[in-house]
Amino acid sequence: MHHTVVERELELRLILSPERSVPVPARLSYHSDDPYAVHVTFHINSEQPVHWTFSRDLLVEGVFRPCGHGDVRVWPTKSEGRSVVLMALSSPDGDALLEAPVAQVSAWLERTLRAVPPGTEVEQLGIDDALDQLLAQ
Repeated sequence: MHHTVVERELELRLILSPERSVPVPARLSYHSDDPYAVHVTFHINSEQPVHWTFSRDLLVEGVFRPCGHGDVRVWPTKSEGRSVVLMALSSPDGDALLEAPVAQVSAWLERTLRAVPPGTEVEQLGIDDALDQLLAQ
């Protein structure tokens, strides 16, 4: 089975306070063989980049309205007259509030939705093929 990878490099802003933020280079990744998830890698000045994985549906919804709870929350807003999407990430190692340009995130999400349309994710997992092979043995 052919698998598709959809990636996008972009610069996020790590919000440190209402008056201060710093740029954070990041990569958004989507893999059709993991069709329900999106992956975000933050290339913070360290030898080990920081990886987050969460639901594609969460990010799609978060572009339009506040959603999520717990470790990942996403919501749209305006910043200096620009449309942005905020991602609040929480882990035992700390919390981060990141701002991304909504146009770039939306364009990337649109590419993922063309690669694997909503409702067809389960077909990408190959569960039926695996069951057929298992039962044939």
